[in-house]
Amino acid sequence: MKRKSWAEARRRAAPAPPALKRTRGAASRAAGGEAERRQPPPAAPETCLRIADRLYFAILCQKPKSGAANTHYFCIDDELVYENFYADFGPLNLAMVYRYCCKLNKKLKSFSLIRKKIIHYTGFDQKKQANAAFLIGSYAIIYLRESPEDVYRLILAGSVSYLPFRDASFGTCSFHLTLLDCFHAINKALQYGFLDFNKFDVNEYEHYERAENGDFNWIIPNKFIAFSGPHSRSKIENGYPHHAPEAYFPYFRKHKVTTIIRLNKKLYDAKRFTDAGFEHFDLFFADGSTPTDTIVKTFLNICENAEGVIAVHCKAGLGRTGTLIACYIMKHYRMTAAETIAWIRINRPGSVIGPQQHFLMDKQAELWTEGDIFRAKLKGNHKIAVTRILSGVVDISINDTRSRRTIQKDTELYSDEDETNCVTQGDKLRALKSRRQAKAPTASPLTWLLAMLVSTLCSIVIWWIVCGSLLPSLLFCLDGLRT
Repeated sequence: MKRKSWAEARRRAAPAPPALKRTRGAASRAAGGEAERRQPPPAAPETCLRIADRLYFAILCQKPKSGAANTHYFCIDDELVYENFYADFGPLNLAMVYRYCCKLNKKLKSFSLIRKKIIHYTGFDQKKQANAAFLIGSYAIIYLRESPEDVYRLILAGSVSYLPFRDASFGTCSFHLTLLDCFHAINKALQYGFLDFNKFDVNEYEHYERAENGDFNWIIPNKFIAFSGPHSRSKIENGYPHHAPEAYFPYFRKHKVTTIIRLNKKLYDAKRFTDAGFEHFDLFFADGSTPTDTIVKTFLNICENAEGVIAVHCKAGLGRTGTLIACYIMKHYRMTAAETIAWIRINRPGSVIGPQQHFLMDKQAELWTEGDIFRAKLKGNHKIAVTRILSGVVDISINDTRSRRTIQKDTELYSDEDETNCVTQGDKLRALKSRRQAKAPTASPLTWLLAMLVSTLCSIVIWWIVCGSLLPSLLFCLDGLRT
């Protein structure tokens, strides 16, 4: 479907489904005075947004009545739920985006719903509103080929506002990630081939993101894996399962990982990776901090010279790992810092934390310029204006002795022992992720009792048929209840 203009989108937003009530925004505006409270509900564009021919998005104060002849309502607020670390609440991860898109495509193609309007509605919780808007906006970009700007304008129709997303740190948020940033991230991921739901394996994603299965995610297919740091041996510590390097070998070999980059203190011997045929590099900097220019340049140089996939880890594989991978994306794909952070968090929630967000904003212009120079050199075009070459842009060779001394001097500022006897940000995030994923829905006492009664009745019927006597049945059931 070709992209539609905003004017067309507004025209399409005019007709509203008959059963809709006013939105939360409309309700709050109606509270302004007695005269306003007597006013009828606001016009349709403020209550329901038309995304496509039969697809609508609505914010409702109460659950709509089901059974309407020409409308089908559905809600994912309690089905696709963001698993937070602290005060973060979104955006939802890539597996949830995929499952939502599959669900919506199925409804739109369903024979029983072919003549009905499909209305994705959300409730009054502002955090769930933002995640619901992110999902339907992503669907419009991926499947309806709408532009991020048009989708963003459309979901803002009727003066609806959405909470910006925040990082996974504890404390006050100082960096806001907007829905538009997320929409641009999805759009550029499609453009650069990062996102292809025809090849996406949702079961693999959900399996390996779990702490007990390795805790890793692809950030760029066939290029970057972000993972939680391995340990000297497999064990469970503070509720978090650690994995020895050998646990990753089968998957890494299957997916052509050639290079490991460690950013945290030494919890395992690098020789275990190198003996297995992997290249291994250490670029230490403190947990929760930002990298030096030397570390950034060395990281980029390693990645630009690696022949296969690069697996990057720090302690939790979120802050330091996400920050350096973001630097590569900004340099080589000219994505903004906000778009890059959004894409990394959609793939691996909780990534890039606290001051690391502002660090990427500050590095954006420099990395864009370095990327322009890099691409110009690849094309053999050396006629680059001197004014565009930043003083910090230098070529670094991994094998250069002078460069190695510089790297060593910078990394000496951070000691392995700094994290040995204290609980760091990475420790807390890993523990939170493990406890969060370990939560499993448990049956209520009433549900358990009903299940037991049904089982008992079935046993009575079976024994009655087999034995033709009630006594064996009663004895069997009593024994079962005792057990």
